[in-house]
Amino acid sequence: EPGETRRGRPQVALETNPEAARVVTVVLTLNALSLSLIDYSGKTVAERHCRLSTATIGRRELADRVGDELATLLQGGATGGPCLRVTMAVQGIVDAREREMLWSPITPHTHIPFADILEARFGIPVAVENDCNMIAIALRERAPERYRDNLVAILLSNGIGMGLILGGRLFTGTISSGGEFGHMIHMPDGALCRCGRHGCIEAYAGNYAIMRNARMQGEWALPESDISEQEMVALASEARDTEGPEREAFRKAGRAIGYGLGSLFALIDPAPVAIVGPGTAAFDIIEPAIRDALLNTAGGQDAGPLRFELELDERPLIRAGCAHSALAYVDASVFAPQAGSLQPAGAA
Repeated sequence: EPGETRRGRPQVALETNPEAARVVTVVLTLNALSLSLIDYSGKTVAERHCRLSTATIGRRELADRVGDELATLLQGGATGGPCLRVTMAVQGIVDAREREMLWSPITPHTHIPFADILEARFGIPVAVENDCNMIAIALRERAPERYRDNLVAILLSNGIGMGLILGGRLFTGTISSGGEFGHMIHMPDGALCRCGRHGCIEAYAGNYAIMRNARMQGEWALPESDISEQEMVALASEARDTEGPEREAFRKAGRAIGYGLGSLFALIDPAPVAIVGPGTAAFDIIEPAIRDALLNTAGGQDAGPLRFELELDERPLIRAGCAHSALAYVDASVFAPQAGSLQPAGAA
């Protein structure tokens, strides 16, 4: 049901007590912050959404604003069980310990220890996660028959991201969250990326890159920070109507994604692919170039009749992934140890 997060519990004749605990999801994206308070049954009981200029706000002010919004959310939902976990998703790279945001395209500030800051203020365990990793978790929980073992979830938006599940487990690096598909090199010394490097997949397939190529601004033109979905929908309409720079810009995006997928498949073997985000609205233009590029790679030649599953809106998936991760933490780290410590009557 809408507003409810389900997780992989055995189907037995028991009901989860929604008052047993609560968790919070925090999603920080470009110029936006969203928070949800969720009870132990997975139902959303309170929400907050606000706009903030992530590209210009100060480092301390950004952390304080997240904390202030969390405080307001918790005060507004004062009744109910204790809040036992906060899971925060951010665009960009986080550390493997899930403590800090190492880098993000939405802010010039790096190495922000959100977990330490929020734990010190609220005394609640906090995890900081990559947003695409949360998308992958949400998709696997929603469709375990398709994504139980392996999944490549690619986000097509102003940036390009990836969540990767291999062998039934979310892939993360030993230092960072890993899976930075958008910053794999597609063309050495090529187009300028938001990360400051040249030739990344994102520098050809991100919304800003597609718009830059469609306007023939040159591949080293500074990336625009925020291109609306309406602008991209209008650009896709032009590309469908006429052969020209608009259509070629989407083809370039498809080739970058296709070659990137082919390189990935050469390492891990072909896997189910979900394409997520506003870029899916133009997937009919992008897909042929993806498939053509895949066929020119060693990994893509063995992909067979690969089917792309499309999800237009990534935001509910990010939130659902955060909620599942937070509730799973409560299950494993709070309630499971308590259950294991109980002994039957008469036990020694």
